[in-house]
Amino acid sequence: MKTATLRAERLRSHRLRSHRLRSHRLRSHRLISPAPTVTDAARHMLAVQSQDFTAGRWALAVRTRGETTVRDVDRAFDRGDIVRGWTMRGTLHTVPARDLGWMLQVTAGRQRQQAASRHRDLGIDDDMVAASVRALTPALRDGGCTRAEVFDILQGIDIDPSGQRGIHLLFTLTIDGLICQGPVVARAGFAREQRFVLVEDHIREHVTPDDPLAELFVRYIDGHGPAGIADFAWWAGLTLGQAREAAERAGAGTDGGRLDEIDEGLFAARRRPRRASGAASVHALGAFDEYYISYADRTTVCAPEHLAAVGPGKNGMVRPTLVEQGRVIGTWSHATATRGTPPELFEEPEDPAAVAAALARFARFADD
Repeated sequence: MKTATLRAERLRSHRLRSHRLRSHRLRSHRLISPAPTVTDAARHMLAVQSQDFTAGRWALAVRTRGETTVRDVDRAFDRGDIVRGWTMRGTLHTVPARDLGWMLQVTAGRQRQQAASRHRDLGIDDDMVAASVRALTPALRDGGCTRAEVFDILQGIDIDPSGQRGIHLLFTLTIDGLICQGPVVARAGFAREQRFVLVEDHIREHVTPDDPLAELFVRYIDGHGPAGIADFAWWAGLTLGQAREAAERAGAGTDGGRLDEIDEGLFAARRRPRRASGAASVHALGAFDEYYISYADRTTVCAPEHLAAVGPGKNGMVRPTLVEQGRVIGTWSHATATRGTPPELFEEPEDPAAVAAALARFARFADD
């Protein structure tokens, strides 16, 4: 009897802890405390995973007040407020333009190390990179180039961009701090591509924190907390040793630091956004959304039995999720949401109307 009681108490404690974590994270992620503008949302989050360009833009829109549309996000790219690049884990993220440089100071070395074997296989060496820079720089100064235009230039100097060689060269020039993805390519309908531009021409303002490694940890917790050191290591693509050093240098949990240790090993910002009145109870979050993807352990927001259905799967994809009161209750599709196709639910929502409203909000975002 005592054992059963102890198990029940532990279960209640776990559920209460998970509920509190989700409530805090919804605020930190600006899902129930949206930012005034797209640029403000980007600065708060610091980085949102964006190899799916539609999902990356939606990640900012869903964290911004009002009826933010895809064109609103595109204008922030066009103005140079935000850019996209391979900032962490060899994966494309959207980041505030002014923060790109110092972030790469922290993450580029690890990314370069992890890509080294693949680059040897592709024949990418210092000479090939230097030749690429010489050939691409003049074109990138003249309004930038699409990926296809970059590949045409590479072929013109006898560098075959196929087999991912072209992509890995663009990745290398990005983590070297030379290029980024900026203005959105104008086209009829829903634009899905950006131009590669030179950082020195496109980014007007650069900030350099006193301690970039510590700043990366603080900014991660600001936009994702409560979270722990293992979560940060996963998100930033750093080693656990580097992550521990980042937390120590940030003064996490100390009187002089900007972060509180709210539970053993869990940190949160001392100043967190306030919940907005009338905040939605259901959110339709895009593929690879930070609320799900950016933690070592995702079971706080998604029941273990549903993790495989969300991903990452064998193809590396992470599906768009429906989140009610902070918990994943199903998945949906960017394409079918605009046609009113019902989502795939793991469990019945408490408020079906709120589910429909969340999906309709994405449809309006994409239809602008």
